Amino acid sequence: MWPGRRSANQAAIASVGESVSLTREAISASALASLLEQVARRIHSQGYAADLFPAQWAAIRYLDSAPPQLRTAIDLARFQGLASGAVARTVRTLITKGLLVKVGTIGRGRAEQLDLTEEGQKLLAEDPLHDIAKALETLNRSERESLAQSLEIAIRATMPEQETG
Repeated sequence: MWPGRRSANQAAIASVGESVSLTREAISASALASLLEQVARRIHSQGYAADLFPAQWAAIRYLDSAPPQLRTAIDLARFQGLASGAVARTVRTLITKGLLVKVGTIGRGRAEQLDLTEEGQKLLAEDPLHDIAKALETLNRSERESLAQSLEIAIRATMPEQETG
């Protein structure tokens, strides 16, 4: 397809706020990929809320939900599929901002356990993902399960081959 040209499905879903009803037969995989890209871009742009970067929001969310023994920079890096150096910088920045604190060591004493500070907990209450979660609450159980399975397929498709195979 030529740059700037859209398929019929892409054109149908491109308008923001336009309610489009597509049957399962009518929507193509590329149209779904386009929708997913739009959602990803919007989530990413909302990730700059409260003077944070998207990676910092992701770190705060992870550390809020992870079991205590997995609240380390290395486990955060594994979860995000990122290099430990980049994650260590994110953690240092969040500590400097007063949103995270080191609370001790885990295992053989090499990994430092991290927790959200009270300020970090307050900030998490303003998480830009809350609006998306609220919208997803309108889906019934079957729709949520189907969406979750589809998103897992999409996530696996973006992983390097050694992680998936």
